[in-house]
Amino acid sequence: MKLPSLPTLLSFNGGYVDTLGFLALSGLFTAHVTGNFVTLGATMAHGLGGALSKVLVLPMFCLVVFASRLVCLKLQNRNRSPVRPMLVVKLILLAAVAVIAIIYGPFHGDENGITFAVAMTLVSAMAIQNGLHRSHLSKAPPTTLMTGTTTQIMLDLADILANSKAQEITVAKARVKKMATAVLTFAVGCGAGAAGYMFIPAAAFSLPAIVAAVALFASTSGAEPN
Repeated sequence: MKLPSLPTLLSFNGGYVDTLGFLALSGLFTAHVTGNFVTLGATMAHGLGGALSKVLVLPMFCLVVFASRLVCLKLQNRNRSPVRPMLVVKLILLAAVAVIAIIYGPFHGDENGITFAVAMTLVSAMAIQNGLHRSHLSKAPPTTLMTGTTTQIMLDLADILANSKAQEITVAKARVKKMATAVLTFAVGCGAGAAGYMFIPAAAFSLPAIVAAVALFASTSGAEPN
């Protein structure tokens, strides 16, 4: 059986982790970290919990992206691809979250030392995914934020409808297909994350680690830059 491509698996995990984290961790976005500016404002306005995580999530995200980039550059200097090693690190982080959730979960929006650790670990894992995509899988659509992808799909559909140049239409159709797959997979991940929180709130944190393990063997064809 052929495995889904690496970008497809990353898109699923991006939607799943962001939704599950939002529901279980006081409205925290673990992948779309800038969205936490909005939720922090709502937290302060309504006196809700989770303010500390929302304040520290962006510095943590930036620190992990910076550190992982340094590691990637060192691996490249040794003529080694950093993709698989960084995916292993991401898997370890997600596996740690799964273990913590099984032992201490389920989480229902209360912020304490355990949920704070879970939040920062998930943010770190998604930071690695974001950095890896930008630097080493740049031919694939984004896997954690779909606004730009959806915009490009609409632009391409308009071009397909109005453009008379066959070659440009062919390119646009191929791009729409690739990006639509990413958006659909991300949406499926969001739905699965919500269902996991509703029905198996503690065990739901195990699926990202399982998907990350499968991703170690998935193809990067068409995603890596030349």
